[in-house]
Amino acid sequence: MDYADKGAAKILIVDDLEVNRSILEEIIRDMGCCPVSAGSGEEALQLVKKVSPQLILSDISMPGMDGYELCKLIKKNKKTKNIPIIFISAYDNPKDIMEGLSLGGEDYITKPFYPEVVQARVSVHLRLYQANRELEEMNRKLHASLSEQLKQIEQEKKDVLYALAGIAARNSCYRGEHIERLKENCRILAQGMQLSPLFEDKISDAYIDTIELAAPLCDIGNIGIPLELLRKQEALDAGEMAIVQTHTTIGAKLLGDLHVGSDYNDFVHVAVDIAHYHHENWDGSGYPEGLRKEEIPLAAQIVSIVQVYCALTDKKNYSREEAFQIMEGEAEIKFNPDIYKICRKIARQLR
Repeated sequence: MDYADKGAAKILIVDDLEVNRSILEEIIRDMGCCPVSAGSGEEALQLVKKVSPQLILSDISMPGMDGYELCKLIKKNKKTKNIPIIFISAYDNPKDIMEGLSLGGEDYITKPFYPEVVQARVSVHLRLYQANRELEEMNRKLHASLSEQLKQIEQEKKDVLYALAGIAARNSCYRGEHIERLKENCRILAQGMQLSPLFEDKISDAYIDTIELAAPLCDIGNIGIPLELLRKQEALDAGEMAIVQTHTTIGAKLLGDLHVGSDYNDFVHVAVDIAHYHHENWDGSGYPEGLRKEEIPLAAQIVSIVQVYCALTDKKNYSREEAFQIMEGEAEIKFNPDIYKICRKIARQLR
């Protein structure tokens, strides 16, 4: 029989006795449905894969695989578990009925078959099956719609963060392209580190993408610092410096309070690390926690070097070579010396 051209619901009939299959086939056909028959549980499993029936009528007592075992296997499979199974049997013992229902069967019909009873039971479960399919499809579409809306909301949150980061950069007298240079240079440095045996197991492609997105938020906490301090030309006194240094904790708090979906958790985690710790020094002389060496999150170590390079070549207008000459003296004081060496090696690639 060619099952593919049947628009009607396909009902799989499983019984080792041909006479029973013939009776049920005629009853099912009279309903306008398409009967498909199997003489054993093993054959039924193959047909389930081949024809994807909308409902199964299965005898319980069969040689080899019985109806209960067939039901277990069908319900265990993620692709077939929702197909309703109606057990058919000459026995009407309540224990047999409960056994079938406990395994996931939907109904129980006893022999001899009464066409009206079989058709009524089958019709009910076909309608339930179709209703469940429609409900699943509605849920799928709703989930897809909600996921898209959540992605849009998360992107809007990120857009707001970048806008705030842009304001913070302008307040600190950086040029308009500062954020883009910081992003690109952090990516270039992270890619260079990925090729080094020292860092290849720590830096994945996803990590590179994440640090590129998170790096521009390093000084977002500057939006909470008085403008006159950010733009003061003279040296800051101890009290003023203490205020300016709080931009690290302000930024980390702002980002840490951001509620995002699971797709953005890595981004926020890395962004918080960068904002909080990018002024920590390799020798422990930095702020706000006085972390040293590997206590400093790797993302913050990367941004620390790139930010100094960008500041020297942007605010101070030093050439690339002049900037690295200045940074050389701080390689083991302020920066991780291994990262600095890689940065120096790929210097020509930096913007």
